Amino acid sequence: MEKLEKYRVNPKKFSLKQYSPDDRSARSEDKAQDLAELARLTEAINARQDILHAEGKHKVVLLLQGMDTSGKDGTVKHVFSACDPLGIRLASFKAPSADELAHDYLWRVHAQVPAKGELVIFNRSHYEDVLIVKVHGWIDEVECKRRYQQINDFERMLTETGTTLIKCFLHISKEEQKERLQERLDEPTKHWKFNPKDLEERALWEDYMQAYESALQATSTEHAPWYVIPANSKTNRNLLISRLLLETLNQLPLAYPPKPKEWDALKIKD
Repeated sequence: MEKLEKYRVNPKKFSLKQYSPDDRSARSEDKAQDLAELARLTEAINARQDILHAEGKHKVVLLLQGMDTSGKDGTVKHVFSACDPLGIRLASFKAPSADELAHDYLWRVHAQVPAKGELVIFNRSHYEDVLIVKVHGWIDEVECKRRYQQINDFERMLTETGTTLIKCFLHISKEEQKERLQERLDEPTKHWKFNPKDLEERALWEDYMQAYESALQATSTEHAPWYVIPANSKTNRNLLISRLLLETLNQLPLAYPPKPKEWDALKIKD
């Protein structure tokens, strides 16, 4: 994890300005080499996740948070391209339903956390409830700070009961978002991704950057640290998250379950 440590948020001295969205340091000079490395990483992730699922002991959350077009869907598509879907689940958190609003804001999130042997990908997360709601003034600063503490308590409970949390903020620039939104307007195969409301949120860019900075600083803990992933380069993004996920899986004491001794006497008949 040493090479990835520089992307980890240190709450004692953190500013988003420390991280350039255009950082491509995870890449090599050769695109073909980068693609080969991504293929190797995805195969290795699949091998470890297969053991995770078979053993049925550990639980993992890969949490992806970021502005519109930052690449949450693309990350899922590429990082898990070689994985057997068994034991992997995607949880997407969009605008809450009436039923979800009738409960506390963590209710719908807790319902999606992994069972033993599962790896669950959060596409957005409970952090929406300290981001969009703060930017739009739906909660005040006092409530926002209260939620930071509640989120820290929630994540500590998850880790203390066996869940490993990997939290990634996909960091893109405003200029890169402009290009990606324009591409959604121009490309017929991407029209379905465009939402005019994204332009309303884009107008609040600086407010969102401040909200992200505050949230990451308040909730990057020893048990659930944040990683800022420079994401203007999609390949750089995929390499970093793949490496982070693989190294996390490698640190878990995973093992296939042993064969029961009574099976030694079993014979498969014709």
